[in-house]
Amino acid sequence: MNVLKIDHLGVAVKSIDGVKNFWADVLGLKHEGSETVAEQKVTTAFFPVGESEIELLESTAEDGPIAKYIDKKGEGIQHVAFRVANIEEALAELKAKGIKLIDEKPRIGAGGAKIAFLHPKATNGVLVELCERD
Repeated sequence: MNVLKIDHLGVAVKSIDGVKNFWADVLGLKHEGSETVAEQKVTTAFFPVGESEIELLESTAEDGPIAKYIDKKGEGIQHVAFRVANIEEALAELKAKGIKLIDEKPRIGAGGAKIAFLHPKATNGVLVELCERD
């Protein structure tokens, strides 16, 4: 598997509007835009940091995965995403190594990236996302 870099850190928040001033005004990061991914019941907001990004995640539904995460663990870092050269090959390699996957096949995430999540039970409690971008 060819991990290229940390693509982004996903931060679960109750309200993007309620926290984006910290990232933009306090830290001086530029808000590059927001996007709603209906299939995942989430709105995202991106703040580039060098070659990586902070991705704020706000649930669009009470039963969405981000809402459930916040109810259980509170706001904060929800996942770390690694950019890979070929997500299908990476998933096949991880599966062959016995790593439990949430997504055995990639799906489309924010920004049109191919994404897949590894199960936190296989990663010492860290929700890991793999992503491939053109």
